[in-house]
Amino acid sequence: MGKQAFATTLALLLILILNPVSAVIVDSVRAESFSPGKQASVEITLENALVNDVEDVTLNLDFTNLPFIPIGSSSAGFDEIESDKDARATFIIRAANDISPGDYQIPYTITYFISGEETERKREGSIGISVFAQPSLSYTINTENPVIGQEGTIIFKIVNSGFADAKFVSVKAIPDGFTILSENEAYIGTIDSDDFETAEFDVIFKSSKPRFSAIVEYTDFNNEKITKTIEMPVTVYTKEKAIELGIIEKNNTPLYIGAVLAILILWFVWRAIAKRRRLKRSQRS
Repeated sequence: MGKQAFATTLALLLILILNPVSAVIVDSVRAESFSPGKQASVEITLENALVNDVEDVTLNLDFTNLPFIPIGSSSAGFDEIESDKDARATFIIRAANDISPGDYQIPYTITYFISGEETERKREGSIGISVFAQPSLSYTINTENPVIGQEGTIIFKIVNSGFADAKFVSVKAIPDGFTILSENEAYIGTIDSDDFETAEFDVIFKSSKPRFSAIVEYTDFNNEKITKTIEMPVTVYTKEKAIELGIIEKNNTPLYIGAVLAILILWFVWRAIAKRRRLKRSQRS
């Protein structure tokens, strides 16, 4: 090694010994699970990586423009942290009701004084926390023309009242007491939080007590595939009951045809009688 290189290496070693590259740092973060509208705790461990003790240590979290609210203080202070020691601060944080699930960064600032010095030191960074939520699906059915022996429609409605979207939603209908005329599978796609979608199936009702069964598949917030089996009764009516309830109108066509035929018959009878009378009068004269 040349003299110049040796001198440079020696100088660097002296700098590292006299002025170590170290500071008060965030050593670890432990956070409970966050969900919309709920509060959870975050424990932050500060480590004094300096060779000297530090005093008047303050840790501040900045929630500006973030969907979080600190419950209590957003800062923590320590009179002293000895060299190579750590200190823990716990914050209670509430997530906003309308927060979107995902990962968030909360900026922080650490200020402190090295023992024996009057210059305030500062270190900035951010901690990451995650907000978790799941879709919550509920199901209802409606029908159009629910009459036994006639074509109708089953409308399967899926409502997502959860805080997360349900993705890649599909429905497979299983007939029981009815015949499906359309495709028995429907792909819905994404059902947003606080929204709903429907799947429609054209059917012929064959039973007085049909049941609608379906296999619903979707992907949740954690990209896990969820499969649900749904079974619900379907209310249908006989033709007579449906007419009575006004669900369908009574077919009066035969009545109208009968009335027209009766009028025609009466007209022909009247003509025949009138013709016979005219013949009798002509014979007398």
